[in-house]
Amino acid sequence: MNNGARRKFHPVYLMLLVPYLAFFWVPFYNSIEPQLFGIPFFYWWQILWVVLTAACIVPVYLHQERR
Repeated sequence: MNNGARRKFHPVYLMLLVPYLAFFWVPFYNSIEPQLFGIPFFYWWQILWVVLTAACIVPVYLHQERR
């Protein structure tokens, strides 16, 4: 990369906002029901987003590697 080159915004970077938006509205996931295998919604929602956050980072990583 050139020291003088200006980086342009690419839409793939918006993927990094998805996990933040998923946790932004706490009343949405602050509940016990529905349960999944006896685990309250509050907990399995957060566990699910550990995996989904990694999935949101992968396209950004691949875009950076291609550059």
